[in-house]
Amino acid sequence: MKNGKKLVILTALAANLLIAATKFGAAWWTGSSAILSEGVHSLVDTGDQVLLLYGMRQALRPPDEEFPFGHGKEIYFWSFVVSILIFSLGAGISIYEGILHLLHPARLENASVNYVIIAMAMAFEGISWLVSLRQFRRGKKPEVGYVQAIMQGKDPSLFLVLLEDSAAMLGLLAALAGIMLTQVTSNPIYDGGASVVIGLILGGTAILLARETKGLLVGEAADREAVRMIREIVSAGEHIEHVNEVLTLHMGPDYVVAAISLGFRDDIPAGDVEQTIKRLEETIKERVPEVQKVFIKAEPDRRRRTRVRKKRRNGYRRGMTGFILA
Repeated sequence: MKNGKKLVILTALAANLLIAATKFGAAWWTGSSAILSEGVHSLVDTGDQVLLLYGMRQALRPPDEEFPFGHGKEIYFWSFVVSILIFSLGAGISIYEGILHLLHPARLENASVNYVIIAMAMAFEGISWLVSLRQFRRGKKPEVGYVQAIMQGKDPSLFLVLLEDSAAMLGLLAALAGIMLTQVTSNPIYDGGASVVIGLILGGTAILLARETKGLLVGEAADREAVRMIREIVSAGEHIEHVNEVLTLHMGPDYVVAAISLGFRDDIPAGDVEQTIKRLEETIKERVPEVQKVFIKAEPDRRRRTRVRKKRRNGYRRGMTGFILA
């Protein structure tokens, strides 16, 4: 799986590097604002893939005294940086260039060159998009839709490249439409408008990526199915009276920490409690492989303690009322 994710990023990196150089050359030759924006887009995507590879490498570092749960969140941090770069550089420069072209229109030269460049770019981007889509399909559950899989995804390296490649394909279509309309109408405003549209596409993609990676960076729980399975395992445990709490936290795409509070029967010895906790930890790690650390705490049934506190509170209030009336 890890080799597959790395292949997706390397494929996108190679494709974007080739496309960026080609687009910048075509933009210089033809003066197209849309193609220049697409060149910036591809260059930013190339930098993004480099940062993702760096984040993946950092995330594999083993735990140490300073980071006892490892460095898995490095991938979340660098993915968030990628979203900021897409927004600030990709979207910002594209919109700026488009507005500048709208205010000061320039004639489009050798438009046929742009068509060749766009066709080549779509071929390269299409290959990268197919590779990332195939990897994304392997990582998502069959019954879950694509949008839902992105929203619930815990590994940015799976959905980030797919979103970038999808945005790139939409951007190329916008550039193609702008150049065609400019050539047909002899009005360069469409070329500048296409650049603005490309910027908006990048901005929307960046906001979506930032939203998803922010939650992972701050600390998201494991998916509902994993939490349900953990709760099912501990509920069926020996000597368990009640499950008070099941808390989970993603420390990385494949690293979940689980903290569980259980109410045990009062009549069992401490040794039996320890053996039950040990068996539960082993079962959870076996059936939910992404759970790397399990912390189980034995404490009384919280519902019972709440009822006791309420009774005491009510008794105190009745006593105070009687004292006042007397």
